[in-house]
Amino acid sequence: MKNSRRQFMILSAAGACTLALNGKVQAQAMVAETDPQASALGYKANATAVDKAKYPKYAAGQVCDNCALYQGAAGSAAGGCALFAGKQVHGKGWCSAYAKKA
Repeated sequence: MKNSRRQFMILSAAGACTLALNGKVQAQAMVAETDPQASALGYKANATAVDKAKYPKYAAGQVCDNCALYQGAAGSAAGGCALFAGKQVHGKGWCSAYAKKA
């Protein structure tokens, strides 16, 4: 009985480690501009491509990289966003939910 319990504990720990590491290794998908939520927010992967007539709130210099919702490191090419769970946005992107970091 002790052998099977020991084996179970070892295999359980190995399985938990594998699952934890698997989530870290897989890269998050990038948000596509055609994604329904992204298009509803006017997301553009390149902020210079924002239609200023359609989004008058946009101002030069507003990019995901300096947005309060951006979860990536400062200066990174891409990072997570609180609005797009499980996906990354381009650091030089923009959407209408932009809020300047404090």
